[in-house]
Amino acid sequence: MTVQELTLDQLGEVARGRSRHRPRDAGLLYGGPFPFIQTGDVKRAGLYLTEYEQTYSEAGLAQSRLWPAGTLCITIAANIADTAILGIDACFPDSVIGFTADPEKADVRFVKYLFDAVLKMRYRSFTQGAAQDNLSQEKLLSIKFSVPERRVQKRVADILSAHDDLIENNRQRIVLLEEAARMLYREWFVHFRFPGHEHAKIFDGLPEGWERRILDQVIDVVSETVKPADFKEDDVHIGLEHIPRRSFTLADWEPAEGLASHKIRFVEGDILFGKIRPYFHKVGFALRDGLASSDALVWRVQNANDWPVAVCATSSDHFVAVASKTVREGSKMPRADWNVLKTYVVPKPPDGLLGMFNDTVLLITRQCRTLALQNRALAQARDLLLPRLINGEIAI
Repeated sequence: MTVQELTLDQLGEVARGRSRHRPRDAGLLYGGPFPFIQTGDVKRAGLYLTEYEQTYSEAGLAQSRLWPAGTLCITIAANIADTAILGIDACFPDSVIGFTADPEKADVRFVKYLFDAVLKMRYRSFTQGAAQDNLSQEKLLSIKFSVPERRVQKRVADILSAHDDLIENNRQRIVLLEEAARMLYREWFVHFRFPGHEHAKIFDGLPEGWERRILDQVIDVVSETVKPADFKEDDVHIGLEHIPRRSFTLADWEPAEGLASHKIRFVEGDILFGKIRPYFHKVGFALRDGLASSDALVWRVQNANDWPVAVCATSSDHFVAVASKTVREGSKMPRADWNVLKTYVVPKPPDGLLGMFNDTVLLITRQCRTLALQNRALAQARDLLLPRLINGEIAI
């Protein structure tokens, strides 16, 4: 197998995003038909990036650039050295570098995997000691990568992308399952369209037989603070960066070793709510024991029978909207106020209805947990294969 030492610009076109503006700044540049990709979108994406939160107008596009689907996005600020391939035409800011592969020289999937195997380890040597991590285009183009011929690149990418395809299928299934749970909660607990609702009388805003409760009567705030010196060897940490937006299955974490700040200990099933900028909708249940950032509220149900309702209620759009509208202004950014959230009404139906709801939601959350852990195993298998395939240790 022939291998060459090449820089990125020898494999295709490399250019930096053109716009320093962000859609959240409002104005004539924003809110149009053109996708605007940010570093967080790249971080959250899998192999391909198709989901985004912001858009540009015609005026926004005029001062930017519309990159074609198939462009590799490489973040060089904020979330450093994350990569994803555009699955759509999109714009992005100067915190992202775009790479468009020369089809005769490179398979863009292979280049992404090559970056994932090499770049994250190398970029730290460029930024060590800097006040803020950054990875400039100049630094990026100074790196030489071991690149085999195009045929071998495609074969390696085909093998690795098969894992990513399975991961994406599982992720989509989780999205559908979570939405089913949300819809069920909304129908039964918000609109009160539960089985037999046609014959139920409403008293003081609740169906007959239902109990009015507030969140403080359903969950407790966990406040077991742990110093770094008391971290256990197998402790894992969930920071706000590990909590996905609008997904209640918390399947991402990192080893706690080396972290320097105090954390909050949680157990499997506890609910973590990102209290900083709550409109980011970061809330879900833990798949294992671990340590949470102090930027999250950790909640534990007082009664196990209330766990499905608590998960659905605290991850609902309405709850997040309430948290966002009643934030306390912190020193740097808005924070959710527990003194307000604890008064949120969480109705309790009669035991028969509650049992029916719990059976359905528990089945959904178990499936979500299984799929999420399968994805972790698939990602680990892919990452073990990646360097061995790229280095030629495994014949293909």
